[in-house]
Amino acid sequence: MDQELKRWMALFLQTDCLQQKVTDKFIQKMFDSIDKIFYTILAFIGVLVNLLAIVILSQGKCGLSSCTTRYLVGMATADLLVIITEVILRRLSYYYFPWSFLNITHVCTTVVALSRAAADCSVWFTVTFSFDRFVAICCQKLKTKYCTEKTAAIVLATTCILLSLRNIPFYFIHEPKQIINNVPWFCVIKPSIYTEPGWVGYDWLDTLLLPFLPFALILLLNGLTVRYILVASRVRKGLRGQSKGENSNDPEMESRRKSVILLFTISGSFIILWLVNVIEFLYYIISGINPRDFNDSEYIFQQVGYMMRNLSCWTNTFIYGATQSKFREQFKSMVKYPFRSITHLMNKHNN
Repeated sequence: MDQELKRWMALFLQTDCLQQKVTDKFIQKMFDSIDKIFYTILAFIGVLVNLLAIVILSQGKCGLSSCTTRYLVGMATADLLVIITEVILRRLSYYYFPWSFLNITHVCTTVVALSRAAADCSVWFTVTFSFDRFVAICCQKLKTKYCTEKTAAIVLATTCILLSLRNIPFYFIHEPKQIINNVPWFCVIKPSIYTEPGWVGYDWLDTLLLPFLPFALILLLNGLTVRYILVASRVRKGLRGQSKGENSNDPEMESRRKSVILLFTISGSFIILWLVNVIEFLYYIISGINPRDFNDSEYIFQQVGYMMRNLSCWTNTFIYGATQSKFREQFKSMVKYPFRSITHLMNKHNN
């Protein structure tokens, strides 16, 4: 009787394990389909809107200062590079071109390093823009020297060079998955990355620089900016003899209000869309689980974090459109231009 019971229990456990594997495989396949559709749409829209943003902002017709324009162009360019390297060359190549030259190990590791550098630039350009707006609003004496187009170009170029150098080690963290005809294919993270002190330290430094330190700096700068504006607003109202119930037509405060709306929507979007990625890393640190050993639900949560993080690379253009009326006008004009040209050519041909 005991032997029969043990046999039935073993059979039940095997059946349950098989059902679990089938369920996990179905969930993984379903998520891969969603992932593929998401990144396909993201690539198409991301390239289009970032190119339009670069062209529109570069014309300088949006009513923004040359300094602000330079930062926004830099951010749009970095976002475009993230779309190209991370989304198109890494994500979509996996789904549409599983066996292409992009999967050769040396090419793959180069793309990884480039995508990491582009992501760093995208994030830290947001930080430099936040600092520029903080100086422009809160530091009037420093504003005339720092908030210039030349300074913006120097800051963006220096930041890009330093971040590119910082990401060179990412070229060396992978090893070939297999070697075919003496050609190394695919990239897998070396197991030693999770154990060797040097790599563990670099991983902590990497996480500190992206995204914890940017998170902290953006929150700090925005907090100081809000505090300054509230204090300055009360002082200006007092000097102008305005009561709290009256409307203000102060051009200076109106200019600051528009600048703050743009700043807060951009930085707020960054914080929201990177939040899942931050939570995932904290979970990985607190639980002590190696990301390579994540179960299906943990893996999906991690990938959702990556999806939201990459989504931040085309939200800024919509933010410009929502907060800047002149940008909307230029955007509509550029979208209508091809149709107007076609209509003009057709009318000319008919005549």
